[in-house]
Amino acid sequence: MALKIKLVKSLVGRKDSHIATAASLGLRKIGAETVQPDNAATRGKIKEISYLVEVTEE
Repeated sequence: MALKIKLVKSLVGRKDSHIATAASLGLRKIGAETVQPDNAATRGKIKEISYLVEVTEE
């Protein structure tokens, strides 16, 4: 199972750790999408920046 993650809000002015988390997921610009495996590490990253992203299960 995989998760499709889309960045829906800007990273400008966010905490450095949140910007780094988004980058580790492969998200750099608004509208960027990535598919990541559904595991505890990915879920933790999503939880940290949940207010910036939109997640759908594939």
